[in-house]
Amino acid sequence: MTNEQKAIKATYFSIAGNTCLALIKGLAGFFGNSYALIADAIESTTDIFASFLVLFGIKYSNKPADENHPYGHGRAEPLITFLVVGFLITSATIIGYESIANIGTSHDLPKSWTLYVLGAIIIWKEYSFRLVMKRSKQTNSTSLAADAWHHRSDAITSVAAFIGISIALIMGKGYESADDWAALFAAFFILYNSYKIFRPALGEIMDENLNEDLVEEIRVKALLVPGIIGTEKCFIRKAGMKYHVDLHAIVSAKISVKEGHDLAHLLKDTLRKEIPELGHVLIHVEPDDYS
Repeated sequence: MTNEQKAIKATYFSIAGNTCLALIKGLAGFFGNSYALIADAIESTTDIFASFLVLFGIKYSNKPADENHPYGHGRAEPLITFLVVGFLITSATIIGYESIANIGTSHDLPKSWTLYVLGAIIIWKEYSFRLVMKRSKQTNSTSLAADAWHHRSDAITSVAAFIGISIALIMGKGYESADDWAALFAAFFILYNSYKIFRPALGEIMDENLNEDLVEEIRVKALLVPGIIGTEKCFIRKAGMKYHVDLHAIVSAKISVKEGHDLAHLLKDTLRKEIPELGHVLIHVEPDDYS
């Protein structure tokens, strides 16, 4: 199974899971008098649309290179991540606004059975986070990582709701707003996670140097190619699930231009074989001053 197929499969998993949970949370919140659960349902609903965006981004970013996009379409993925962050911020704003409005409003205590619903949701969402995050690391997908953090945010929102409802039920009348305070806390946590998702995607768009481990791996693999004496500059930029590399390789100054050209191609082919996540590899040949 290719990285694209793994990512798409994980996204379908997110869409199906969030659709079911949005319905369960919405119904449980309405009939169980829990605004924290309704807030949870709102987030899950935005998560559905966000996951569809991630799915589109993964498919589009993996389109092959063409005349207008010689490096492929990988940069579409961090742009989709920005949109996903926008969904998170929107849901956090709605939840926060409604929580503040409900804190000063008299309402009934949540039903005790909503705690069982929340307990099951927390376990499921944490499992979903770990599964999707694992796939994001396997595929080097920033948008899939954003989708994974949607699941973690959902789990934390549910934990906050669980605590708020528990306080309201234990303390009784006069503590109904604990449920709303829990939803407000969840809104702030979602905003915090939005930044954590946004920052790596911004680094990708700006070609920020975040790949020192990969640089070192490329240098080590390069020295395994006969005729490569060493390496100098190594620049990496990420686009979608691929890493594009510009590498300066040192060869003997005594060899011909043709031999240097052949070595560059051999090095390129070796690196792409040994490190499958590499995309375009540009080799610049430097002569050894000590030959």
